[in-house]
Amino acid sequence: MTKALENKAFQISAEKIKSFLTLCKLRVNSLIVFTAVIGMFLSTPGMVPWDILFSGIIGIGFVAAAAAAFNCLIEESIDTKMARTRARPLGTGKISQQETLVLASIVGIVGLAVLFFFVNFLTMWLTLITFFAYAAIYTVFLKPATPMNIVIGGASGAMPPVLGWAAVNNQLSPEAWILFLIIFCWTPPHFWALALYRREEYAKVGIPMLPVTHGEKFTLLHIILYTIILAIVTLMPFSVGMAGLIYLFFATILNAIFLYYVVVLYRNYSDKLSKKVFNYSILYLSLIFTAFLVDHYYKFIFV
Repeated sequence: MTKALENKAFQISAEKIKSFLTLCKLRVNSLIVFTAVIGMFLSTPGMVPWDILFSGIIGIGFVAAAAAAFNCLIEESIDTKMARTRARPLGTGKISQQETLVLASIVGIVGLAVLFFFVNFLTMWLTLITFFAYAAIYTVFLKPATPMNIVIGGASGAMPPVLGWAAVNNQLSPEAWILFLIIFCWTPPHFWALALYRREEYAKVGIPMLPVTHGEKFTLLHIILYTIILAIVTLMPFSVGMAGLIYLFFATILNAIFLYYVVVLYRNYSDKLSKKVFNYSILYLSLIFTAFLVDHYYKFIFV
């Protein structure tokens, strides 16, 4: 953190809770929980036990929310200087640093306790490691240090389906790591599309995102390369028998659209189109994992 925690009286109210929930980035974390839930369903041929499903959602969701709040706490001074984040409650004084720290700690501890007592020890530890990888290693060290921050740091964001898999089976398998690879390869083109149309803001606060350090064309080329890698990786589930024709059909269409967008963006860049690519990437990941779920229970395979 850039300054000491404020020495104000700790106060909790409905408005403070609302402000804290904003710091938890609920829209972003809904995708995290969604991919974790898909990981749970893909890990078993039948239905996920209801107690594991509910406890996994609560535990993983709470820890993810706590990690997001700690991220906002650490980056408060940066957030106040960027148009995208300057309205966050910490910067505007709607909630204090002390209140955020206490609430984030409580939510994180409750989430880990739920995983420990109602899911399993492995999931709890993997979730704790993911929390520190994002809130500490990525936010504190990687993000301000290297333009490859999102590539390396993307490992923490790719863990949710692995956590979901571990929650059901209490062990990991190669299929779980394929799910990890899909999100890991998706993360760079997703965030670099955002960084392109926000590059002036990142430059102003000294964060070395790829468009800031290497320029627009270099970043656009890498978006194309990583999208090609992503398209290849998303074919792996079909090639190893993890998914069938339903998944293959939708993955092919979604990849074709993604590749079309990034090639057009490379040839004729605009901030408007870059934002469109960013928004499509979110829809892409949601639909890829939805296709996984549908295919899992209505699978067609070559005989």
